[in-house]
Amino acid sequence: MSTAQQSRQQPVARGPMGGPGRPGMGAPAQKAQNFGPSAKRLLGTLRADMGALVLVLVLGVLSVALSVTGPKVLGEGTNIIFAGFISLQVPAGATKQQVIDGLIANGQQQQADMLSAMDFVPGAGIDFERLGWIVAVVLAIYIGAALFGWLQARILNGVVQRAMHGLRVQVEEKIHRLPLSYFDRVQRGELLSRVTNDVDNIGQTMQQTLSQVVVSLLTVIGVLVMMFLISPLLAVIALVTIPLTIVITVVIARRSQKLFVAQWKATGVLNARVEETFSGHAIVKVFGRQREVESDFDTENAEVYRASFGAQFLSGVIMPAMMFIGNLVYVAIAVVGGLQVAAGLMSIGDVQAFIQYSRQFTQPLSQLGSMANLLQSGVASAERVFELLDEPEQSADADPAETVPADAGDLAFDDVSFRYVADKPLIEGLSLEAHPGSTVAIVGPTGAGKTTLVNLIMRFYDVDSGRVALNGLDTQRMTRDDLRSRTGMVLQDTWLFAGTIRENIAYGRPDASEEEIVEAATAAYVDRFVHALPDGYDTMLDDEATNLSVGERQLVTIARAFLADPRILILDEATSSVDTRTELLIQRAMSRLREDRTAFVIAHRLSTIRDADLILVMESGAIVEQGSHDELLARRGAYWRLYNAQFEGAIDDDGQAGPSLSNPAAAARPVIQNVPAHTDPAVSIPIEGAGKGDSTRM
Repeated sequence: MSTAQQSRQQPVARGPMGGPGRPGMGAPAQKAQNFGPSAKRLLGTLRADMGALVLVLVLGVLSVALSVTGPKVLGEGTNIIFAGFISLQVPAGATKQQVIDGLIANGQQQQADMLSAMDFVPGAGIDFERLGWIVAVVLAIYIGAALFGWLQARILNGVVQRAMHGLRVQVEEKIHRLPLSYFDRVQRGELLSRVTNDVDNIGQTMQQTLSQVVVSLLTVIGVLVMMFLISPLLAVIALVTIPLTIVITVVIARRSQKLFVAQWKATGVLNARVEETFSGHAIVKVFGRQREVESDFDTENAEVYRASFGAQFLSGVIMPAMMFIGNLVYVAIAVVGGLQVAAGLMSIGDVQAFIQYSRQFTQPLSQLGSMANLLQSGVASAERVFELLDEPEQSADADPAETVPADAGDLAFDDVSFRYVADKPLIEGLSLEAHPGSTVAIVGPTGAGKTTLVNLIMRFYDVDSGRVALNGLDTQRMTRDDLRSRTGMVLQDTWLFAGTIRENIAYGRPDASEEEIVEAATAAYVDRFVHALPDGYDTMLDDEATNLSVGERQLVTIARAFLADPRILILDEATSSVDTRTELLIQRAMSRLREDRTAFVIAHRLSTIRDADLILVMESGAIVEQGSHDELLARRGAYWRLYNAQFEGAIDDDGQAGPSLSNPAAAARPVIQNVPAHTDPAVSIPIEGAGKGDSTRM
């Protein structure tokens, strides 16, 4: 089974009413990668700035080196102050050794040991000159550390932002390479959540954690070196925090990681629900399903709450636990250090420096622990983004690709078979030909495969067997861009972007002149209403063009097709949203547009395709009838039943369209069997009961 076929066999999207959703709406992906591989891959996005990362590391080393030197130097200042205070408590003129010997002679051995570790001159007092130099050195050290730290943060910020810019580019390019089947099975809100929320969360996580991780790790190493230089015994006591920190962090991280993954998945589902509900807000109101929608929202919102609360609560336990361990170590160092000073094994300045180092040591460990929740949240988002980047892509274009002349328009289906799901046949052995200047109309019941033909022509999907050929060349030998540049589409669902009406018309030809834009707008009857708007062609449309009626939006899309001047034209219920009078005008305009072009028209309103050169009637993916309007009516087959179902409206007990035998009035009406050909494509058979309700203007 091909990758494309496998990707088609995904759960069908569900709409806000529990029925089938619009294309692009589906269940979110459920698979998540492990923390380790995802974190490693996330760090891999920084490789492009390896030189800057080396500079960040160097600046971090310099900043930390200065920071960890500060307490030791400051400890010397404390020794000067304490020694000066002690020197004032002993007789002036005596030597240090005489004072110590006197203490020993008086049985004060402990005080003698403490003074022996100090450098003082009896009666001299505090050496303020030396103390001033030390204060100046400490000030310079901390200013230098801050400067290096600022430079490190600035450079790292640039590295992270460039990495996120590159990741967004990868996601954008990936979306353009994904097959249409992906958008058929993934909810639009879920995809938007990955592209926006998850990428932003990754950026914030890397911004907040990378600098702290680098500084914290370097600080731990630097502080350890200084602590061992001052007192190996106290350093060993401080090291007890490392295994405790690792155990607590790992235990909590394992439990909270699953909750962070669930949190972002639930957020994606909730976003999809909100997007889906508000896009179909009018439908929800019409069918009175507000309570059901609110219930679904409450359920999914509660799931986000449960996952978020659990993840944040568990990860939030790490910081208090680290602080508790740090306080225990602080008490142990203070007690043991005091005993060391009393025994003359350490100076009081060294104990003060060591207490500072213990804080510097436990603080980065606590920061590393508290960053665990940020890292888990960011990696959970990274998993979702990487999952998108790892999705199977559409098959590559042929290399080398072939092309056809610019005026090519002979399109043929040669024994084409296709299915969305491997075990559910849709189109089997389909063959047809269409030539420039001809119009091929495709009719049939819903699900017959009409729009699928369009997907195959445009190579939104590739055929399973057979071929679609343009001027005899298999379209799979052409690039998709080359094929689609020759094709214009007008769909039933209008799509307009936020911009002016002029920009929307010129979407297919941005270099079109003003005269060409106005000419296309006039041909599509846009010009007749655009002058009634406040700014004419410069009127701004919002995201959903709500300042235009449904019919007016459809006319703008038709004008867009006029301006693109394609060789192959596809109209999928293009006039379904315009009123009867406008439909007649559009039909006349379409007749001009179709001249010397190959046109495919998908229609449910059969009155719009009576002048087609060839009408294909499809049922269950197969062409059951083909011919002109008159020929198909004369056969009294599938097309005849569809036509009479629209214009007679009676359905017999067997489900066949036609005059009802149980209704004498209906039976008395003449059944349409042979309708003369019309030379004017704008002529239409009147529909009984047609009136003001036909207008779609809102």
